[in-house]
Amino acid sequence: MSLLTPEQKAIQQQAREFAAKHIIPFASQYDKSCEFHPYLLEAAKESKIFAMAVPVEYGGLGYDALTQALVLEEWGYGCAGMGTTLAASILSMDSVLVAGTPEQKKLFFTPMLETKIGSFGLTEPGAGSDAGAGKTTAVKDGDSYILNGTKCWITNGGFADVYVIYASTDPTKGVKGLSAFILERGLEGFTVGTVDHKLGIRSSNTVELLMKDVRIPADHLLGKEGEGMKIAMMTLDLARPAIAALSVGLAQRSLDECVKHLQAKFPGKPQPGQTLQFKLADMETEIQAARQMLHHTMVLRDSGVPFSKESAIAKVFCSDVAMRITTQAVQLMGGYGYTSELGKYMRDSKIMQIYEGTNQIQRLVISRAVLAPAPAASAQKAGK
Repeated sequence: MSLLTPEQKAIQQQAREFAAKHIIPFASQYDKSCEFHPYLLEAAKESKIFAMAVPVEYGGLGYDALTQALVLEEWGYGCAGMGTTLAASILSMDSVLVAGTPEQKKLFFTPMLETKIGSFGLTEPGAGSDAGAGKTTAVKDGDSYILNGTKCWITNGGFADVYVIYASTDPTKGVKGLSAFILERGLEGFTVGTVDHKLGIRSSNTVELLMKDVRIPADHLLGKEGEGMKIAMMTLDLARPAIAALSVGLAQRSLDECVKHLQAKFPGKPQPGQTLQFKLADMETEIQAARQMLHHTMVLRDSGVPFSKESAIAKVFCSDVAMRITTQAVQLMGGYGYTSELGKYMRDSKIMQIYEGTNQIQRLVISRAVLAPAPAASAQKAGK
């Protein structure tokens, strides 16, 4: 376990108690009905936890990255679907944090202070990992932009109050023509399309967003025209460890439930056989390694040093661990595992390897960092 401050331990305990009271008792119900959980936003109002990433100067809690990870792990432990609602809202904020003006930050963050949620719209039909293939356009018209296009698989899209939407301001430039914009709920021509029904994280809201001649003020452009891909990549670097945190929570919950089942199955008897003991030991080892990797990444971010490679590593490793641990827990518990809540954790884990950049894309990011010339070697070569 990372060395946490007393304040971080207190926040972690508060998040654990919140999950025990407001998430765990209702997670199965919302998973089975595939319904969103607006009650959770109301329950979180007093804590203002949806503003935990909002800087203090804008009225938020201003938690550092490591503290955010502690909260997200506890929410993932309770329910990955409900945890995704929180993580996706933070994801949308990150684009504004890295590129927004003070006025844009105030516009975007104010709803978070009231426990409303945000949404991040990058993916399109036919443009998932290749964001440059997107067809959504933004055309300058006087002091406005007019947006047209479709976004798909957008988390929180049906319930958000504010959105960050990526659209091309110059389709001839491909990815270099991508730009980022703030949109607000209720704009004429901005509607919710298909609601997706998913394998896992069923209580999170995932929808299609439709834009037909949506007019927004020109000052809702984040950064400059053509900076959208840079903003998106910086945003995802910040956001990927959030998925790692949910993954660690999922893995820990699966192990804990597996252990409780085995202890109930063999009450008062000796420890289970050595083969089973070793499997549990391996599961615990992987979870601890994943948590330490996540915390290391967050400490790097809080220290202000580059962490893009570590962000990708944490996302890959922690989500792969979650998938292995949840699958192993179902296997060890046999028929009970297949028919119990363990099945939900296994279903929820799969998306951790897919969204916020697939693990295959993360491996590209990591390999490029590994293959890049070392700074010292580059400098030496340049001096010859």
